[in-house]
Amino acid sequence: MSATAVVDRVKAANGKLKLRWPHYLMLAGALLILLSLVRVIDDANDVTSSGTVSAALRLAVPIFLAGLGGLWAERSGIINIGLEGMMILGTWTGAWAGYQWGPWIGVLAGILGGALGGLLHAVATVSFGVDHIVSGVAINILGLGLTQFLAGLIFNTGEAKALGGGPRQSPPVDPITTLTLPVLSGGEIGGWKSPDWLGSLEKQHWFLLSDVAGVLRGLTAGMSLLTLVALLLVPLSFFVLWKTAFGLRIRSCGEDPYASESLGVNVYRMKYAAVIISGGFSGLAGAFLVTVAAPLYQDGQTGGRGFIGLAAMIFGNWRPGGLLAGSMLFGYTDAMNARGGGESVHALLLFVAVILAAVAVWQVVRASRIRPMVTTDLDRRTLRNAYIGIVISVLAALGLFVWFLNSEVVPGELVSFTPHLTTLLVLALASQRLRMPAANGLRYRRGEAR
Repeated sequence: MSATAVVDRVKAANGKLKLRWPHYLMLAGALLILLSLVRVIDDANDVTSSGTVSAALRLAVPIFLAGLGGLWAERSGIINIGLEGMMILGTWTGAWAGYQWGPWIGVLAGILGGALGGLLHAVATVSFGVDHIVSGVAINILGLGLTQFLAGLIFNTGEAKALGGGPRQSPPVDPITTLTLPVLSGGEIGGWKSPDWLGSLEKQHWFLLSDVAGVLRGLTAGMSLLTLVALLLVPLSFFVLWKTAFGLRIRSCGEDPYASESLGVNVYRMKYAAVIISGGFSGLAGAFLVTVAAPLYQDGQTGGRGFIGLAAMIFGNWRPGGLLAGSMLFGYTDAMNARGGGESVHALLLFVAVILAAVAVWQVVRASRIRPMVTTDLDRRTLRNAYIGIVISVLAALGLFVWFLNSEVVPGELVSFTPHLTTLLVLALASQRLRMPAANGLRYRRGEAR
């Protein structure tokens, strides 16, 4: 049997095909067509409106940045569940510097505040060998308690209090400049206000055309410069981690630190660098919250986004592109809660039902490919899991479809829970097809290779 035939057999047995960018673009186009169809059927125009897309992007960015911090740390072998605490440090330091010296200084201060949290995590886990989970929990507690203490000490006295500060909030921070693309989204060129072509097309509510216009307008109208910087971090992180010697050393430390040590890599230094960068990204997420999402620091502002960022990182299989997709998924469901409410989420019932039906069909095709090749217990287990997946997908699709037909709106309690339910479902459904770095969470000591 040729090598190509062996590879094809393995791919068929596992149901895994390597997807390229054209495949992802085709998948995104198919999902947009399905969303457009659902919008027309249920008359839920907020599903693909520019306001929803803009809100989803704004809500997704802090989740993405926190998840990107987790990705850098875990690619080096350090589990970082202290992302939430580092985000909290970033919100406070960003607001403290931002109201005094401007929002961009606040962004830099937020990065520094998160990086200090990352440094503390690195000292505990890399130098002293503290359990990664214990250290992360400690940083979450420390970040919350320290910022509450500092807010009461600094924001509730003197000039800060006179400017609107208090024991639970900072004075207002000036917003970061936003960009609107001229000609298409109504931006200005030399003082001339161009027509909002995308906005006009969106208001027609035509099938697909208006949906494409809504998505493009949401991405090109009123976008903060910091949001643009965050999006540029996707290709930058991919390039550094997968295309440079520095990134290769970091990833090798997360896969086999002793093999890296044998090749002359300073594993301690690489782990320190990755975890400090991780903290910096988390601090940037916190600074985003006080300069873009809201114009000031408030106690409890992060709202668990650090933990959702971890979920998005796992959903993205520890890769920047997948992480961005997962963050947009969580941001979109959160935007549905903020804008469309029960009516828009009701339309998503049909959307998810169709997707689950497609998953069931894919599982049937996968099972038909596996069945002739069943020779071992592992093959039988894979086939059994495929059958279980078919049953679950069909039952869930039927349940959601019946719910859609027998209701007109989703209760508000379920609407507010949608982002958290999405997190749980994504982790449950995607967990079997993921692979974290092999040495993730393991204690490393120089010279202890066996």
